[in-house]
Amino acid sequence: MTHDPVTFDIIQNALEAIADEMFVAQRKASMSAIIYEVLDLSSSILDPNGDIAAAGAGIPAFIGVLDKAVKGILRKFPVDGVRPGDVFASNDPYYGGVTHLNDMVLAAPVFADGRLVAWVADIAHWNDVGGNVPGSMSSEATEIFQEGVRIPAVKLFAEGVPNQAVFDILYVNTRLPDFLKGDLWAGIAGLRIGERRVLELIEKYGTDTYLAAVADYMDLGERRVRAALRRLPPGTYDFSEEQDNGAVHRLRLVITPDKFIVDLRGNPRQAGSNNSSREGTEIALQLAFKNFTDPEGPGNGGCFRPLEVITEPGTIFHVVEPGALGYYSEVEIRLFDMTLRALAHHFPGVVPAGNFASICGTVMGGKHPDTGRHYTIVEPQVGGWGAWDGNDGPSGQFSGFHGETFNCPAEIAEARYGMFVDQVALNSEPGGEGQWRGGKGIEVHYRVRGDNNFLSLGYTRSRMPPWGVAGGNDGSLNYVELRRTDGRVERYAFATNVVVNTGDVIRIVTANGGGYGNPADRHAADIARDLRNDYVSPARAREVYGIG
Repeated sequence: MTHDPVTFDIIQNALEAIADEMFVAQRKASMSAIIYEVLDLSSSILDPNGDIAAAGAGIPAFIGVLDKAVKGILRKFPVDGVRPGDVFASNDPYYGGVTHLNDMVLAAPVFADGRLVAWVADIAHWNDVGGNVPGSMSSEATEIFQEGVRIPAVKLFAEGVPNQAVFDILYVNTRLPDFLKGDLWAGIAGLRIGERRVLELIEKYGTDTYLAAVADYMDLGERRVRAALRRLPPGTYDFSEEQDNGAVHRLRLVITPDKFIVDLRGNPRQAGSNNSSREGTEIALQLAFKNFTDPEGPGNGGCFRPLEVITEPGTIFHVVEPGALGYYSEVEIRLFDMTLRALAHHFPGVVPAGNFASICGTVMGGKHPDTGRHYTIVEPQVGGWGAWDGNDGPSGQFSGFHGETFNCPAEIAEARYGMFVDQVALNSEPGGEGQWRGGKGIEVHYRVRGDNNFLSLGYTRSRMPPWGVAGGNDGSLNYVELRRTDGRVERYAFATNVVVNTGDVIRIVTANGGGYGNPADRHAADIARDLRNDYVSPARAREVYGIG
């Protein structure tokens, strides 16, 4: 075995490349646009204990799922019960699935020289896994039983032999069996690529050298984060934030030279489907912690060793069975955003102004007017990020929590789904003005082509806008406006199975980010450019900047 640092570096970079190749294989083989266009998936290589060794592309919040899912599998199946050729599946947050039932985790052990040396794992959002509404996400759900089929960390393959009963259960519990089947086998393809490449790496360098390189990589992640912690002033930092529904979320940060402790006790009790698992809460805090301490370093299990999370069972940040989790993402992104805001409050200049900070999950579907088949489109939305000293905020971006993804192109949406896309534009509403303005959200119009279709959604920051900094204006709000053919207009932030008919227009609006600095200090040339690009109306320019 060699401890040559150059060899270690080669192996560590190869692991990142393998995880990326898994991601590409799954994307290319999948059936659903939420995977192959939006990229609502992630992949990882893990060590024998289930800690992340290397993460591929994909949603940051998903990467943090895979280590917790594999550890959930190992709690149910001791190591001596895991065999070469096994493939595990889990979507149940109470059995290592972490998020909600739409997100399916697939994981496989990798054996070399007769011993377990790694895990390969991936996760993707499936458009429909049953439950009481199409799309399987209901803001009205009160129990997980209403949200779809539960797969509690079971073997899809046992020593290479498929368990057909599990496949049959999956196929019969969805309104979109062809899409689910394609997406399932795409995930399996990603695992097979990952296993093959890891074994090739081990054949070239040896098992012991491979394992030593993985351990060294995690130690590097830990060293970098601990060095960043030692540069922070130790102390206890409290913060609270009012939410759209009037509830107050609270956290306490305790920073020491060796620990970053987040205490979430005393938060609202779990309710409806707006809850997060204990592991999901940890992911939100891992992302904020990594962003704050060492955003440029490797993202592996070693980075998070100094992080300690304290939760209270039965609260929105630690749901207990049988609580529903359909809109878990809005709870976690609220926590991620609040943590960054708390750090901005106590460590000025580190974090930009507020961003639109919602997944803005939008689910639409019904009978396709051309084919007669059921369709479901699931879309997270892009929005405006906050400005910071010296820079306008980026426009039309996914949140940091849901980053590395894309919106579904209008051409794909129209070709695959029963909707017309009448408009995709930046949000022209006021909000986010400053010496440096917040990024713009979007305004998208979907026109319904058939009767008795449906709309479900879950948006936060629908009442409490992204915050401005240093005199900058707050941003705008996230919402959906339903324009009926008879002239009625309905506005929603959360809704389930709203009936939409031919000619109705679903108007999606996401928030502008918060501004930085006094708007009166914005340079005249920048204001003129905003006017030319329709980022601000002449009336708003006169009102806020005094020119037009």
